[in-house]
Parts: sequence; structure tokens; C-alpha cells
Amino acid sequence: MSVNKNALLRYKVLDRCFRNTGRKYFWLDLLEEINKALSDYNGPESKIERRQLFDDIKFMESEQGWSIPLDRRRDGRRVYYRYSDTEFSISNQPLNESEISQIEAAISVLSRFAGTPQFESVQEMIPIIKDRLGLDKQTKEVIGLDSNIDLKGIDYLSQLYDAIINERVLTVTYKDFKTDVPFILTFHPYYLKQYNNRWFVLGYNEEFNMPTWNLALDRIESIESTRKDFHHIDIDWNEYFYDIIGVTRYQNKETELIVLDFSQDAAPYVETKPIHPTQKSTWEKEKLRVVIDVIPNYELMSMILSFGDKVKVVSPEDFKNQIYSRIKSASRQY
Repeated sequence: MSVNKNALLRYKVLDRCFRNTGRKYFWLDLLEEINKALSDYNGPESKIERRQLFDDIKFMESEQGWSIPLDRRRDGRRVYYRYSDTEFSISNQPLNESEISQIEAAISVLSRFAGTPQFESVQEMIPIIKDRLGLDKQTKEVIGLDSNIDLKGIDYLSQLYDAIINERVLTVTYKDFKTDVPFILTFHPYYLKQYNNRWFVLGYNEEFNMPTWNLALDRIESIESTRKDFHHIDIDWNEYFYDIIGVTRYQNKETELIVLDFSQDAAPYVETKPIHPTQKSTWEKEKLRVVIDVIPNYELMSMILSFGDKVKVVSPEDFKNQIYSRIKSASRQY
């Protein structure tokens, strides 16, 4: 049984009213209770009309719903609604097979994160969830995720996650690849991002007045909380990352059409696992021509180089020359 959040809220309100033996709920009362809950949760525009109320009751009484034992009792010329079994509640009903399968699949995925910092309590939660829901213990592992809990800096993940949720300003000691001496910055964390099995945090760098400063967790040396006021910013991070591959987005750079030719043996991988959502592919002279619309960055260059001789950059010319320069430099190592 799959329902949206508004529908589930309506069913829960009706369930509460039907169980209440201290008050008679007529249909107008039920409608008022539902609309009050919806208004509090989603605003007044989410209110429903009489027809939706009776559709909800019909669904709750059906086998597709919960087969609720609902009585319609007369009070003069009006009818009020109450469970014939006052101990009944939709919250007490057993899970069906589909719901059990979905929950077990979710637990299987969740269990893969046990031991990582921001999921420290997962190992304790899983047996409790299974016990409360009457699920069998899952002894055979059937899913594997690429993760590395020994990765340097992973212990900061929980602290950064907590700082983002609770809007805490941090003092971060950081050492990048270009300097031998660590430096300190005041950092307002906004977003955690994983790419290529490394974790990054993006946020506001107070010293440079930069709202999208990028820190690799494996380069952080220490983190301390401060009592400073948190600097808020309105950024859609999904949109921010949409125009790039990886985590590096250069300021004031626009997207470009990157044209690549892949060999026949590399083509199936690129077709079944597109390198970017904007990817468009056509076959030309036994080569798979791929066009993506992205902002060129270090990660894109590294990804292209990882294909070796199975790919050729067709355009733009400046990006093509950068790749050629990297290949020439690499060849000198041999």
C-alpha cells in the first residue's frame, strides 16, 4: 500500500477520531479535524472537500486499505462515525508482504553504512526495527556498496553533519596539497558531498567571503565549534552540481559542449552508464560520439584520462589541448 504524505496524515486523523469514544464525530467534524491538521502541516491551500473525505473513508474500509471496522451510528437525523472495536487502529495492523519486502530492502542498504560516523547507531537500530516489526533476522548479505570507513578524515563526517544541521560555525585547521604549512579558516558548513570515494564539505569561507568554499575531509587537521552567528545562504546544491562532474566548480565559468569520440569497446560502458545527465550519443564512423554540456574542471579531465586510448577529445580546442598536454607529460615518465 503506497500513499502520499497528505493522504497518510488524513488517514491518521480519521483513525484518531474513529477511536475516540468521548466525542461524536459527524462528517463535518471529521472534515474540520482533517483540514486543521493539513493547514498546520502544509498551509491552508492543502484543505480538502467533502468528496475527498468520503473517498478516504471508503479506502480505509477497503481491503486495499485497512478494512477498518467502522460503524455509522444515528444521533437523531444525523450520523456519527466510530470503530465498532475501540481497540482497533490502523497503526496496529500487521505489515503486508510488499511492505515487509520494501522494509527489508531498506534495512539491507542501511546496514551497509553501519560503522560510518554519521550512522553510528545503525548497528543498534537494525535489530530493534526488525524485532518491533516482526521481521526475520537477515543473515545473508546480498548488497555491497563501495565505501571506505578507514579513509583519512572520515571521523570528521559526523561533526560536520551535526554542524550543518545545527548551523554551527567552525574553526577549521586545513592543509591542502599545495602548501606545507596548515592554515586556519572560519567556516560555515552547508553541504556534504561524496565523489570518487572521497568526502568534501562546501560552505562559507569567512576570510575570503566565499560561499562555496570546498574542503576535502582528508585534508582537515582539526575542527572546533565557535559561538559565531551562522551565515545563511540560499543555494540549490543539486543545481549547483548539475553543471559539473565531481565537486570543483570554477567561478564565472559557463558550460561548454564537450565532444568526445569513444572506441567500440568502450562505447557499451558509456552508453549504459552516461558520464553526465546531459549526454547525447550518436554513432559516427565506428566511433561513439558523445556530447555533454558541462563546465570543464579537474575531475572531468581525470575521468577522460582514465579511459586511456579508448577516447579522443574532439572539441573544444582549448580543452583538447589541455588533455593532449597531460598525455604528453605522462608519456615522459616512460
